[in-house]
Amino acid sequence: MKKYLFLGIFCSLVLSCATNPITGKQNLNFVSNSELFPTSFQQYSTFLSENKVVTGTSDAKLVENVGYKIKLAAEKYLTYLGQSQYLKDYRWEYKLVENKEVNAWCLPGGKIVVYSGILPVTQNESGLATVMGHEVSHALANHGAQRMSAAQLQQIGGAVLDAATSSKSAQTQAIFSQAYGMGTEVGVMLPFSRSNETEADKIGLTLMAIAGYNPEDAVSFWSRMAAKSGGSGTPEFMSTHPSDATRIANIKALIPEAKAIALKVGTIK
Repeated sequence: MKKYLFLGIFCSLVLSCATNPITGKQNLNFVSNSELFPTSFQQYSTFLSENKVVTGTSDAKLVENVGYKIKLAAEKYLTYLGQSQYLKDYRWEYKLVENKEVNAWCLPGGKIVVYSGILPVTQNESGLATVMGHEVSHALANHGAQRMSAAQLQQIGGAVLDAATSSKSAQTQAIFSQAYGMGTEVGVMLPFSRSNETEADKIGLTLMAIAGYNPEDAVSFWSRMAAKSGGSGTPEFMSTHPSDATRIANIKALIPEAKAIALKVGTIK
């Protein structure tokens, strides 16, 4: 029984790795876009129906304009990479929602929401482009599907552990289960999430540059975010996101590459 469980995990890993067209990396992915997008689009519609969408204001128009430029940049970049068909099933939308939370997100398939609470931190168009480029990058890199797949794998691993320790005492099983849960969360899931954030920063800077914004403005935005947090928060190794200092240092190092790619690809006029 244990042998077949381990074999099942191995086969799942081999069969569920696919090359992401924007990163060129092999990623674990149990969920296809054809499966994910319909649910994503429905969730987006439901969210908009249950929240106050801001329309007709200068801020709402800014979100629309920046979102459209980031969309064009994504299309231009993927065409440059020879992957123009990758976005054919995207249904882009960019909505400003009244909410005090300092947040923004993009669901799979290009469904973007910006909360009004983040606008005092973005301050200007390039600050907003930093945020929207980052969030769109999560979708382009299939981070949502990857996290779902990793969580499924974590559950499978837990089932294997339960089978392997089934002959042990209940106390021993509980100790192993707790150690597995903490070990996979701190040692695998959280670093995985942090790597997704860094990857989204990298792609987002490139999209910013192609969209005609200066990627160096991303440093100013994240510095404002760091100042708002006051330097307090969860230690990096226990967080889904890199620390402010780590993120800013990474972004500074990635800016030259983003600019170089934009020169090759061309910018949005």
